[in-house]
Amino acid sequence: MLSRYLYVLGARVDRVDDLVQEVFVLVLQKGFEDRGPAAAGAFLRGVAKNMLLRERRSRAARREVELADETWRVQCGDAGDDDHRIEALRQCVDGLPAKGRDLLQRCYGDGAGRAALGAEFGMVADGVKTALRRLRAGLRACVERRLRGEA
Repeated sequence: MLSRYLYVLGARVDRVDDLVQEVFVLVLQKGFEDRGPAAAGAFLRGVAKNMLLRERRSRAARREVELADETWRVQCGDAGDDDHRIEALRQCVDGLPAKGRDLLQRCYGDGAGRAALGAEFGMVADGVKTALRRLRAGLRACVERRLRGEA
């Protein structure tokens, strides 16, 4: 009954027998009070369901951790990679036209708002937003190229 129940809940076929054994081991370790077949079946199904849910959460958490670790390795590399990234960013910023460098400096260095930047650079606020978005995207692409060894 417990094997069929776990299968219906979506347990993988290769895990059903192991889960059933784990349910009985856990119940024997924690103690079990027999209150009749119906109550025993309900209790065992509850334990099995919780074990299956815990296993799924655990697998999902491991998967998330592995994906995060892979992302870290791809995006950040070794601990000393920050110096390379910063140098690549400096080179990319230096390669921008003067107006782009000035816009970045005023926005991120000086903390000027879009309305003030618009007035200063002769743009509307939405134009400033678009220009900054394009500058960030260009810098991201430039840094990634430099980190890959492309100029």
